[in-house]
Amino acid sequence: MKLPAVFIVLLLAPALTSCTELIQPRDCSDIRRQDRSQSSGVYTIYPLGERSAVQVFQRRMDGTVNFYRPWDQYKMGFGDAAGEYWLGLDVINIMTSKQKSELLVDMEDFEGKKVFARYSSFKVDAECDGYKLTVTGFKDGGAGDALSTHNGQKFSTFDKDQDTWSGNCAKLYLGAFWYNTCHNANPNGVYRWGADGTIFAVGVAWQQWKGYDYSLKTISMKIRPVQ
Repeated sequence: MKLPAVFIVLLLAPALTSCTELIQPRDCSDIRRQDRSQSSGVYTIYPLGERSAVQVFQRRMDGTVNFYRPWDQYKMGFGDAAGEYWLGLDVINIMTSKQKSELLVDMEDFEGKKVFARYSSFKVDAECDGYKLTVTGFKDGGAGDALSTHNGQKFSTFDKDQDTWSGNCAKLYLGAFWYNTCHNANPNGVYRWGADGTIFAVGVAWQQWKGYDYSLKTISMKIRPVQ
């Protein structure tokens, strides 16, 4: 099946039940066979049966998408593949469970400085395990390590509290993440423009680089298989 004016760049996030496997499409006809209701759009195909390039699963860049969303939307994904979006916890689980993956977090402040943090191992468990995060092997690219304190945590949203604090971190910091008690990183927080201490730590924060009261201009989280 030939789709008009389509770039095959983004992984399809179909409805999945917890702890099930996603069949990776090798071409457009596979996408059509899996769901005949799918319209022309932007998808990833796997001609070799496995992903081979970097896959962005989270991006903030201009504040055009609201990230304060409920559990089911973080499960399935939302936003625009060419702009701000979240790929979906079900798909991230499938991608990181099939083979060992590494994580790269790129970020930029409003002064134009760019840094990154790299982790040699990144995995998200299935929904039946709370989408628990495993992230280890930090390598510094100027950003500092804001994720190690989130290692081993389950994912939380305002309507599904799985953090280790007595309250609800997602509600307090207006985001959704693998909160502990509560965060050193809040990439899904409120998009603000740089330094703003009006409400503590609710912005797109990476504490080890810019502190809690600075909201980043851009941040993207991406994974790729470890060869």
